[in-house]
Amino acid sequence: MALLDELNPQQREAVTATDGPVLVLAGAGTGKTRVITYRVAHLIEQGIAGRNILAVTFTNKAADQMRHRIADLVRSGGHDASDIWISTFHSFCARLLRREAPSAGLSRSFAIYDDDDQTRAVKLALQNLKFPEKELAPRPLRDRISHAKNHSISPDEMEAEAFDPFGKKAAAVYREYESILRKSAALDFDDLLLRAVALLRENSQVRARWSEQLRFIQVDEFQDTNASQEEMVRLLAGKERNVCVVGDEDQSIYSWRGAVSGNFQRFLGDFPGARTIRLEENYRSTQVILDAAASVVSHNRTRLGKDLKATLGSGKLLKYYEARDASDEAEYIGGEIASRLREDPRFTLAVLYRTAAQSRPFEETLRRIGVRYRVVGGFSFYQRAEVKDALAYVRLLFHPDDDVALLRVLNVPPRGIGKVTIDSLRAVARESNVSLWQAIPRIAAQKARGASALTDFRQMVLNFMEECANKNPGEILEVILSRTGYLDWAEQQDHLDNSARAENLRELSNAIAEAIEQGETLEDVLDRASLVSDTDEFDQTIPVSLMTLHSAKGLEFDHVFLAGLEEGLLPHGRSMNSDNDVEEERRLCYVGMTRAKRTLALSRAVYRRSWANADLAPAAPSRFLAEVPGDLVEAAQGSLAEPGETRRYEPDPDYYESQFRRAKKPTAHPASRSAAASASGGAANRLIGARVRHPSYGIGTILKIEDEGDDRRLTVSFRDYGTKKFIERYAHLQIV
Repeated sequence: MALLDELNPQQREAVTATDGPVLVLAGAGTGKTRVITYRVAHLIEQGIAGRNILAVTFTNKAADQMRHRIADLVRSGGHDASDIWISTFHSFCARLLRREAPSAGLSRSFAIYDDDDQTRAVKLALQNLKFPEKELAPRPLRDRISHAKNHSISPDEMEAEAFDPFGKKAAAVYREYESILRKSAALDFDDLLLRAVALLRENSQVRARWSEQLRFIQVDEFQDTNASQEEMVRLLAGKERNVCVVGDEDQSIYSWRGAVSGNFQRFLGDFPGARTIRLEENYRSTQVILDAAASVVSHNRTRLGKDLKATLGSGKLLKYYEARDASDEAEYIGGEIASRLREDPRFTLAVLYRTAAQSRPFEETLRRIGVRYRVVGGFSFYQRAEVKDALAYVRLLFHPDDDVALLRVLNVPPRGIGKVTIDSLRAVARESNVSLWQAIPRIAAQKARGASALTDFRQMVLNFMEECANKNPGEILEVILSRTGYLDWAEQQDHLDNSARAENLRELSNAIAEAIEQGETLEDVLDRASLVSDTDEFDQTIPVSLMTLHSAKGLEFDHVFLAGLEEGLLPHGRSMNSDNDVEEERRLCYVGMTRAKRTLALSRAVYRRSWANADLAPAAPSRFLAEVPGDLVEAAQGSLAEPGETRRYEPDPDYYESQFRRAKKPTAHPASRSAAASASGGAANRLIGARVRHPSYGIGTILKIEDEGDDRRLTVSFRDYGTKKFIERYAHLQIV
């Protein structure tokens, strides 16, 4: 077959092994997505109906690319790919739940809350409980609730397990948050997975119906699956067990999102006799880059392992640049980027780093030298406020009881409904145990302040429902934007602050029109808007990208600069006390290294200021640097150190002292400054990095120590609360 002729022997084996369970270990750049697309096309050519095939991945962009590639492949053979199930896990669960809504105890038109909606729901829960946001930050609470859901912990169980007042309050917020979702007929991201899996697990008829339909299942990026997604694959596999999972164990970097390394070993346990196929022919990187990355990740203990071979030849040695400080590091990388672009403006380049805050010096340097760049991870189109406002109005037509959507647009554009009125509305809703929508007539009956404006808003939405009953989705949006005055208001705001709100609203209208032309419903559009991610908006036309290592996964660039290779950054300080966490950081380093096609440069600063430390402080080199073989890397011009065994790991005390003096303003008591400096560099220094428990904030890490004796102050980083400063003798900290 012509399709199979385009594959190497290992890829061909993976594509044609369609009977029974198959595990494809696919190293970076070996064509794992190619295997899935060709495998689906092969099934179609073998006479398998598209409706019997499921292919799932993790991003909308990857799913769209897969859909287009499969369509192109099968079209050449005269086949149709329109009915193949190709989607992300969350999108698939949304479709399943909508079709099986009665069995799942749901309305078919349930809303889906994205990250922003979930945060707003948490804020509403805090307000309903009269808990101040200053003490309980909404985003960490949202993450804590998500963690609980993914580990099947109920609000009651969270409360029972709480060991401090914060834990008790978090459980109360969790309970109220769930109540808000139920009243709003809404599901959050976690619910999509959990409710779909629960339905398949508990309803044998539904499970049989779906496993009989989806006879051939392909899962991309299997190393990123969490427990619910793995269970879903097992439940859908049915009796035939025609499941093919593809991925790279060395790119498992999402434990914070529920993914647990060891997915492939568990798959082999769940599907005894599964066929294992290794893809080891790399089409992306040079052999030097592959060998360096492999050497680093080989220090992880639990791996099935693979041996990647480059088709592009040996390539150039890696470059290593040891900079004085972050500014020097950025200057070096900026100069190299400018040089590469002069060589060929078509090159793609990326600066990768562990945390988003590291982008600043690179942005400043690139702006100064006039190099066009973008920071990946900004707001996607569907995350813009005006787009979310417009879609919230649309959601109210389906679900007027959706408190989050109602609060979002209740006074947008401004219609005289202020905080006092909203607080009164919340109070009535809470006392009556009804939604805000249902509480409006009760406010009107009481003739409370602002009741007239609330009644007018309610009547406006009711008019929309009646007027839009027989209109197509594009017309519905036009009615809303016109009747609410939102489009006129957006144009006025654009004129005042030179923004593009109105333009974005018109583009949303275009997006809806295109979706309808392609056979989608308005609910499909709302689902897609909720499920979109920042990486789906990646723009490949801009030559230079700045991004975190997590954002870089799945991308590739001609030239890559992996910056900030220091202990505390990569590996991150939060990982230091766990071998498993350090191994994930090592996999993250591997991901960054294998994004490079032509050249890879590694850099670190001898001194760095951090968000926790305004002063320059010595930075120890990352342990991952020592894991790169010395014969694969050479020092860049101007580097303070040579690579390999001669690499200088000790900071320069003279340089540090000079920078310390420059950073500090002269005082009348220079001796006290020296005492503080010696304290942070002497015995106190041994406490830096220590893990401590605080009675309210839980477990944290000591980042900085200042002063001595009774006045000694500690800066401690807590995962859910950020950085806090304490006078040690009053802090009640315990070493753990």
